[in-house]
Amino acid sequence: MPAKTSQKHSSISSLSARPVHPASLISITDLSIGEVRRILSLATELEKEDPQQRAKWLRKRRVALLFYESSTRTRTSFELAAKSLGADTTLVSSLSSSIEKGESLKDTGITLRALGAECIILRSPWSGGPYLLAQATGLPVLNAGDGMHQHPSQALLDLRTMLRFLDLKSAKVAAHALAGVTVTICGDILHSRVARSNALLLPQLGAKVILCGPEPLLPETAAQLGPGIVIERDFDHALRQSQIVMMLRIQAERLAGLRLDLGEYTAKYQANGERIAAHAPKALIMHPGPIIRGMEITSDVADGPQSAIEEQVRNGVAIRMALLARALGTKKGARA
Repeated sequence: MPAKTSQKHSSISSLSARPVHPASLISITDLSIGEVRRILSLATELEKEDPQQRAKWLRKRRVALLFYESSTRTRTSFELAAKSLGADTTLVSSLSSSIEKGESLKDTGITLRALGAECIILRSPWSGGPYLLAQATGLPVLNAGDGMHQHPSQALLDLRTMLRFLDLKSAKVAAHALAGVTVTICGDILHSRVARSNALLLPQLGAKVILCGPEPLLPETAAQLGPGIVIERDFDHALRQSQIVMMLRIQAERLAGLRLDLGEYTAKYQANGERIAAHAPKALIMHPGPIIRGMEITSDVADGPQSAIEEQVRNGVAIRMALLARALGTKKGARA
């Protein structure tokens, strides 16, 4: 037993000594405000570029999508983003690879690198998985969601959606760009990597972030994420203060052991037409998906004129194109 422990500690020490590729995106806190501005600007540039020219950015570069969890929006938008830039992609899922046989994240990453992958996009049920993968491989790793930790590309596409609603250009993103703007995030905050990444990013731009939900899904300690974050249990009161409202689904798969009455939750925290009309008739309504209609949001709100849910999905492709171009270090002037 002592020998095994010593070997394990040696392996961890060796791993921690290896630097993470500087173009990786593990956490939204990895980015300065200037870097956020450059990513948003590049997303707009790529989105507007002629598709045939855009396909030269990452022509024949190899991108691996390593997904240990199911995904529709994130996986598809990353794949479409890579292909729009001319990259070759391969999808590795836990159900169709040696992962199912017990292969470790480290060994899977090393295998993908040996097969020629130049960048890995990882969705993982383990918080910290993207960091470990980046250290193990030395490749740029883009975090597509890790456990209950972070989802940085979602926070960036959410920011782009908000800026467009507020009629602000990405070039003006600075420390006080969202001063005077209140964003309410309502729902299962405890388990939400989306909520965490947004709550860490938006106050850096001057926004006030209200986290709203019942105590089992929103512990008081959530306010300690940083300055500019407050907790509000009364959803109607939060709505009256907000220009932007982001709803989160109840993650039923993570509710084991929690005392939560879903009927009471719906009565107090559902974004329905009557509640939104009474308390936030001009607010932008957002949702990162997947939506559980009739639970956290009703169809009339999700599909209504205040909803930006579909625009969030569209913005995901542009943002992820920018992140891939950044990760693989391609300069426009160097393209053939």
